[in-house]
Amino acid sequence: MQHLPENTGWIEVVTGCMFSGKTEELIRRLSRARYAKQSVVIFKPRIDARYSDDNVVSHSRQELAAQVVDQPSEIVEQATDVDVVGIDEAQFFGAELVAAAERLADTGKRIVVAGLDQDYMGRPFEPMPHLMAVAEYVTKTLAICTRCGNPANRSQRLIEREAQVVVGGSESYEARCRRCWKPAPEEQAPLFEATESRS
Repeated sequence: MQHLPENTGWIEVVTGCMFSGKTEELIRRLSRARYAKQSVVIFKPRIDARYSDDNVVSHSRQELAAQVVDQPSEIVEQATDVDVVGIDEAQFFGAELVAAAERLADTGKRIVVAGLDQDYMGRPFEPMPHLMAVAEYVTKTLAICTRCGNPANRSQRLIEREAQVVVGGSESYEARCRRCWKPAPEEQAPLFEATESRS
C-alpha cells in the first residue's frame, strides 16, 4: 500500500489458499500498527482451535493474542475503542462478516481481514468474495505446490469429507498449483518413491 487513507476507515483483505502466509501477513500488519502506537485487537472464530484456543497462530507458529468469538456481531461490540481490527480465518464467519467489517470501517477504523478465497472444491468461499469487492486493498498470497514447486493458489483436501468447512492443517490439506490440484479429496501419496537400499 503506497498511500493510506486519511480521516476515514478502510478494509484490507489478505487472501489465498492454505499455507500461503495469510495469517503471517495479518500478524505482520497488526504488529506494525502496534509499533506505531495504534490500539489493536484481533479476533478469531471459536471453531479454529488447531494451534491455540485463544491465539491467532500461523502455520509457521507466529502468534498474537486474540479474542475468540462466535458471531461477527461480537466483533462490532468488542472493537469500539480501538484503531485497528484484525480478523483471521474470515471464511468461518459467514456472510454477516461483510456488514460488520463495513460498519467498523465506517466508524473510521482500519480493518484487516485474512481468509481463504476458495474452498476445497475451488469454489469462491463466502464471505471472502464480498469482502474483496468492498475492500480498499486486496492482497492475494500464493503458496508453493507440494507436488511440483510451482506457485500454488488452491487447497487440496486429503481426507474424505464432503462438508465445506473442515478445520485442519497439513494432515488434511496441501497447497497445490492449478495443474496438480484435484477437485475431490485424495489419499495422501508419498512425494517420493521409496528405493531399496543396496548393501
